[in-house]
Amino acid sequence: MGAITSTILLLKPGDHIICDERTIEYLNKIGIPRNLLTADFIDFTDLNNLKSALKPETQMILFESPSNPLLKLVDIAEAVKITKAHNKDILIVADNTFMTPYFQNPFKFGVDIVVHSLSKYINGHHDVVMGAVVINDSKYCDHFSSMQKIVGAVPSPFDCYLVTRGIKTLHLRMKRHYKNALAVAKFLEKHPCVEKVLYPALESHPQHEIHKKQAIGMSGMIAVYLKGEEKEATAFLEALQVVTIAGSLGGCETTVTLPALMSHENIPREHRIKVGITDGLIRLSIGLEDIEDLIADFDQALKHAILDKN
Repeated sequence: MGAITSTILLLKPGDHIICDERTIEYLNKIGIPRNLLTADFIDFTDLNNLKSALKPETQMILFESPSNPLLKLVDIAEAVKITKAHNKDILIVADNTFMTPYFQNPFKFGVDIVVHSLSKYINGHHDVVMGAVVINDSKYCDHFSSMQKIVGAVPSPFDCYLVTRGIKTLHLRMKRHYKNALAVAKFLEKHPCVEKVLYPALESHPQHEIHKKQAIGMSGMIAVYLKGEEKEATAFLEALQVVTIAGSLGGCETTVTLPALMSHENIPREHRIKVGITDGLIRLSIGLEDIEDLIADFDQALKHAILDKN
């Protein structure tokens, strides 16, 4: 969070920021209650929302594409076009954690600042907590250098070594994540225990054309709606034998989370359901294991949790 916090601290009291809906809790804690910022939280999948939210005092827009956990996409080039037409000085910040620079380069579409959680794919081994801010204008160097010290977001030399190690195999790992995840997504899409699969590389994804336009591949992140609610989803997680239940993602090992009870448990249920994070939604981070082992594990866990219970 040091990377995001340092970026938002580019703003001054009274500035307006437009964010995707995932940042509501974060900004409510650090900015809005202290009357530092005003904010609008929008669904960027409909850029008419962006047009409506822009104000004279807007100084930053911040989005993640794909989003966590529903893998919604932002048409980055179009979002930049709309924003810069309103005011060319508005900073556009993209969280590119799920895609990494290997599959998607937001700078190519006019984004000003890119942030990454290096803990995820770029490091790739579940053994580092670190973030990064990437800029394409040296005028921001002094700010981020100062903020790193003030915020205390200073990684250890060993953590830096581990991330450097991870970067050396990023291109190899991302290809395997993509290959495995596409196979799992296609399998789950046809499974009788699954209601719906969201994976941008699938033609069935509602924003597949946007994905093809701005990315050259996809990571291992998949959102899956099971045919069931919390009881069935919990039983599915407990039945897994190869896959690990964990909140982290982007590592060599495949992990699974139940957002309703884990990452998004503090969000009021009514709002959570409204934005699509149901009690039966699971998020997968597909790793580098043998694909047959993964598919077999998902298959037996689904049958145990849903078919055998009915």
